[in-house]
Amino acid sequence: MARGPDGKGQAQGFSLRDELFNADTIGDLAAEFSVLPGFDPGRFLREAVGGLAERGLMERLDWLADCLEHQLPRAFPAMAEALEAAMPPVLSPDKSDNDFGRFIHAVPGILAVRHGLEHHRDRALDLLEAATQRFSMEYYIRPFLNRWPDETLKRLDVWVSHDHYHVRRLVSEGTRPRLPWAANIDLDPRVPLRFLDALHADPTRFVTRSVANHMNDLSRPLPDVVVAHLRTWAEQGRQTPKELAWMTRHALRTAVKRGEAGALDLLGYAQDKPMSVELTLSPDPVRIGDVLQVSVTLRAEEDLPVLVDYRIRFHRPGGRSGEKVFKLKSATLTAGHALTVTKAHRLKAGASTFTLHPGPHDIVVQVNGQDRAAGTVTFTD
Repeated sequence: MARGPDGKGQAQGFSLRDELFNADTIGDLAAEFSVLPGFDPGRFLREAVGGLAERGLMERLDWLADCLEHQLPRAFPAMAEALEAAMPPVLSPDKSDNDFGRFIHAVPGILAVRHGLEHHRDRALDLLEAATQRFSMEYYIRPFLNRWPDETLKRLDVWVSHDHYHVRRLVSEGTRPRLPWAANIDLDPRVPLRFLDALHADPTRFVTRSVANHMNDLSRPLPDVVVAHLRTWAEQGRQTPKELAWMTRHALRTAVKRGEAGALDLLGYAQDKPMSVELTLSPDPVRIGDVLQVSVTLRAEEDLPVLVDYRIRFHRPGGRSGEKVFKLKSATLTAGHALTVTKAHRLKAGASTFTLHPGPHDIVVQVNGQDRAAGTVTFTD
């Protein structure tokens, strides 16, 4: 289910923001802060819950920080000490993936930026180091990279070897050039490559997934650099072949959709081999909301790994252009034998990322990054 930064899910009746921030979860946060002398958990709970209704997901985080501030020391060093004293135990070091922690524990990052960025940089970075072991501080390290790039990068040089994998992941995730929902950073995208060179060999999937996502971001402005680094990592042999193969596919996923030759070559998909490709679309016309059957038959004169995708070029009012790539099949053609792959493509009405309109739509089959066949089908209401 797609969700935006407001925390609203597509499924009717579901609200991520209400699942993450409610009387129970904020009650847990109040209980954690009750260890601080003079902290009134009841007052905090009443105030925080009372202000939730009209706020989105990220706004609720800022609101929690507002409510906590009222009962924390005003001087940042003392505030940071209090925040650390109220932190729950660190996330389990025995896990290797999908241990994100709880959104309520993002508050120290907000306060580190608010009160530590300008005049308490080093103490604020200490706080982020502790906090990210409970919930990722990827959004909150970025203001420090913009305000204090050299000093923050020096800290990341240390964290790349940190004992806790959540801190190591922060080095990769926090420096991503296209981190979803996050503020931009002014950093030259080549600078964090030294971190990725170290972290690609990490034993935890949570870290290597971040490295692969970071490389996927870089594949847009620096496709050749990404391919060169992936080749170097393979030659070094510091990561297991299975994990590096997964990382490579994940890092090159959008480059492959764009049909970039270097990425396809690295993955073993030749672009210059002769083959025949036939596309069948049915029914035609097809109603928006119904299913379009996409069938592709491939033949080659030699055994050949193939990556088969198809693109829909959307018909839109006013002649505006737009298209989207959809995965179809990764397989190996056997010389002299036909391979037919099919997909039932539901034409979703009211999709979150694009809107379908009645009219003729072009369907283009892409094999190993090359356009090999095309057809047109009419969408109707």
